[in-house]
Amino acid sequence: MIDPTIFSKYEKARIVGARALQISMGAPLLLNLKKEDFEKIKYNPISIARMEFEKGILPITIKRPLPKRH
Repeated sequence: MIDPTIFSKYEKARIVGARALQISMGAPLLLNLKKEDFEKIKYNPISIARMEFEKGILPITIKRPLPKRH
């Protein structure tokens, strides 16, 4: 699972954007939201992805390249 405190703002944007695309294409949600919650956020996939990211339940990983040693 993802700890949202260890990512840069660029990594966070990439993760949330990728997950929002998945949600908009019909991927199952990882949160149990009520109808009132969906109406509150106006069924916005970015908001749903952000909520999933902040709860740390996204199964997405980031690979950071390490500097080459000589």
